[in-house]
Parts: sequence; structure tokens; C-alpha cells
Amino acid sequence: MADNAALLARRDRLLGRNMSLFYQDPVHLVRGEGVWLWDADGRRYLDCYNNVPHVGHCHPRVVEAITRQASTLNTHTRYLHEGILDYVERLTATFDASLNAAILTCTGSEANDIALRMAQAMTGKTGVIATDHTYHGNTAAVSQLSTRMPPVGGFGGHVRHVPAPDSYRPLGGAAGEAFAAAFAAKVEEAIASLEESPHGFSALIIDPFFANEGFPDLPAGFLDKTVAAVRKAGGLIIADEVQPGFGRTGTHMWGHQHAGFVPDIVTLGKPMANGHPVGGVVANLDTLNGFRKAFRYFNTFGGNPVSCAAAMAVLEVIEEEQLIENARVVGAYARAGFERLAAKHALIGDIRGSGLFMGTEFVADRKSKEPAPEQATRIVNAMRERGVLMGKIGVHQCSTKIRPPMPFSQAHADLMLSTLDDVLSGL
Repeated sequence: MADNAALLARRDRLLGRNMSLFYQDPVHLVRGEGVWLWDADGRRYLDCYNNVPHVGHCHPRVVEAITRQASTLNTHTRYLHEGILDYVERLTATFDASLNAAILTCTGSEANDIALRMAQAMTGKTGVIATDHTYHGNTAAVSQLSTRMPPVGGFGGHVRHVPAPDSYRPLGGAAGEAFAAAFAAKVEEAIASLEESPHGFSALIIDPFFANEGFPDLPAGFLDKTVAAVRKAGGLIIADEVQPGFGRTGTHMWGHQHAGFVPDIVTLGKPMANGHPVGGVVANLDTLNGFRKAFRYFNTFGGNPVSCAAAMAVLEVIEEEQLIENARVVGAYARAGFERLAAKHALIGDIRGSGLFMGTEFVADRKSKEPAPEQATRIVNAMRERGVLMGKIGVHQCSTKIRPPMPFSQAHADLMLSTLDDVLSGL
């Protein structure tokens, strides 16, 4: 088996440089099962990061569904097939009644690209609002939404960015109702700016859990004023559920349900088929038809029979194995463990999350709340060295990002917490 240095050199030669890799010493994975991964040397890792294999690495139910359908039929989407219809019926049954139709894609990036065009079709306008630390994919259209990697030639002028919500350092220095009002006011300012421009205002796009922003703990109804402002201006609300969807919060199937509002458009991706490349857009049938009237859209592989079989198996496993309830119970258990660690380690400034999407923010000083991104990097890499995989995220890049496969248990949480305790003690 090739060593990492040889693999990295080959990767640069064949795939180009600057391709993202986790950890200072990247992991060469060769096998996965449940919440576990194995590297080329046979070492086992507890996976506390990957939400893509949502119901567990190589879940036999999903593997069997893919195998069965692939051995029967797989073709593009211009033929009649019941698989896509059965899946969309079951999928949309988990949403509000107004979200009753779907377009299937191959990626979340494609889904968000379509969502932006849906908003254009329904409003006749092109201006869009996003937070200033978001990520919604890598097509030319959605890359305009991210400030972390500005597009070549600069932003097109049709995007306005608002400050990402930060419950640890709330906008205006106030928590609760004042914080929600301050965020809504920023959105209203952005709407006014777009309406004064040639672009007009079409949509606000957000991850309702604000995952890339550091998944702040937001009070119930935090987005109520924001939603009202968008609707008053005639805009649409796009909820990007690629990360918080499919029960990860432990309280609801979808992140927008956890946040307490009904969007106009929902986009899906990563965990939809346990690693098989499936994405989707869910909306009202009128919205979907408006999009199809304004844009000619066809996706060769989106919603193909094998993808739909894999995605259907994921929905079945979530229900039959009661994985949303597992996320609630284990998430609460893990959060209590983080609280105990915070009492012991001053580096932990904040604890946040819901269900199996959780983490801590590391600070150099609790009083000043000075971010500690370098320490966060050291911690994540030290956890990897000890056989526990997690990431870091957030506006200040100092929050751990923990979103394991949904079968994650209390015993797995104990191993993660004890390893983190050891790492923090060793700093």
C-alpha cells in the first residue's frame, strides 16, 4: 500500500494542487462500517464528523437497495419509472403540506443553483441575500454567495451579505429578542439596498441551523421577524437543509422545523442517499412549474432509479431504526458531557448544537471571548492522532464540528468525550 507522501504527490499530479484534505497528516481510508472507519494500516477511527453516510457507513439496507436496482435497471430520467415518484411522495410527506413537489439533482450545489432560479422565476428579480460566512456550493451562481473565497472578477452586485448570527457574541451585544430584531434589521437593510438596485430582491437563502457559521444556539422564534420582512418584500425563503436535514437536530426531521418556520424552497444534498450522489429541491408545485416555465432544465442522472433506491432506503432506515430519537437522546447525553469538560477546561468558552450536530467553541479567554483558532486546529489534529475524527468550523474557525453518522451511541460519545478530555489536558 502506498504511503501518504506518495499518494499526496500522485494526487497533485493527477488531480491538481490545493484540493482540500482534512488534518495535517491526512488519513488514508480504505473501509467503513457504521460509525467506524479504517485506514490503510488497519487502524480504526471513530467517525464524529461525516454526515454523508447518514445512517452509517455501508449500511447493509442501503447497499442492498443499490445493488438490487443496479442489477435491474439504471438509465437517465427521460423514461417513465416509478422509483422517483415513490420516493418524492415519501419525501414530501415529511414536509409541510405546501412543500409538495420536488426536482432531484446529483448535488447540493445543483439544488441551490436551481433554488436561486426558482426565486427569479417567481419574482422576476435576481437579488439575493446570504450571511457573510455561509457556504451553499460551488457552481458559478452559488459561489457568489460565499465571502470566504470571492469569485474571480468580484461579486456580481446582485448579492447582499448580512452578518452571520453568533449567539456567543450576539449582534449589538444583546441576546434574546434584541438579537433577533438586530439580525432582521440587517436583512431589511439588505432588502432595501437590492430594491434600490437594478436587481431587485428575489430571495433570502440560509441554512436554518447556520452550520457553517458555527451553528449558534438561537432562541425559539429567532427568525420570525426575518421571515416576515422577506415575505413583506415579496421575496422567497430558501432553506438549505444539506447539513441539518434528515433528523440530525434530534427534534425534527428538518432544520427549518427546528427553527420554527416554513420556507418556500428547500434544498437537499449530502446525506440524502448515504453517500450516493443525490440532491434535491422541494417546493410548492406552483413554484416548481413556474421554474420549469421560465427555465429549460434537464438533469441526466438526477433522480435515476439507483439514486432513488438508495435515497428511499435512507428514509426507511431513519424511521425503522428510530434515528431521530437516537439523535435527541445521544445529543443531550453528549452535551451534558461537554458541560462537564467546560467546568474542567477554561479553553472551552461555549457549548452549542442540537441532536447529533454539536460542538464547543474554544477561546483564549472566557471574559473577552477571544477566539482560539490555532488551539482548535491543534485539538482537531490531536483527536485524529488518537483515533477520533472531527472537524472545525465557524466564523472564527475555533468551533469543533461534530456531526457523526446517526447510529452514534452513548458509548461512542463517551469515547469521544474521554479522548477530548485527554487532549485538552495535554495542551
